Amino acid sequence: MSSATATMPASAQLATFWLDGDLFGVEVEHVQEVLRSQGITRVPLAPPAVAGLINLRGQVVTAIELRERLGRKPRPEGQEPVVIVIRLHGEAVSVLVDSIADVVDVNVRDFEAPPDTLDGVGRDLIRGAYKLDGQLLLALDVNRAVGT
Repeated sequence: MSSATATMPASAQLATFWLDGDLFGVEVEHVQEVLRSQGITRVPLAPPAVAGLINLRGQVVTAIELRERLGRKPRPEGQEPVVIVIRLHGEAVSVLVDSIADVVDVNVRDFEAPPDTLDGVGRDLIRGAYKLDGQLLLALDVNRAVGT
């Protein structure tokens, strides 16, 4: 057992979501809330991954387009993103995904390195993968994913 897995709990809960046909997950403790439709204000000269800003009950929160961060093709025209508000180090930031899925319990023994089929920027943002029944769950490194 590596020192990284020795300090990890035996199981964890991941909030899962779909993005460009793949299932991703983030630790439940990082998720503040999920919002269906949200007005996004564009920010001039922002990096391409910054979709804009959202007003979350008076708090201005940066919205990160996860498709852009992962090097995926743009969301199809007319498909509204789902906003997942993530809390890291006391700060809120949001990520835009295609749709929300379930909260799943995963076992650390089922955790594997990122698949060889992942390449480019996306590979650097994935901590690893869990094999679920008939589905691969990619564990997103939230800290890296929201960095711009």
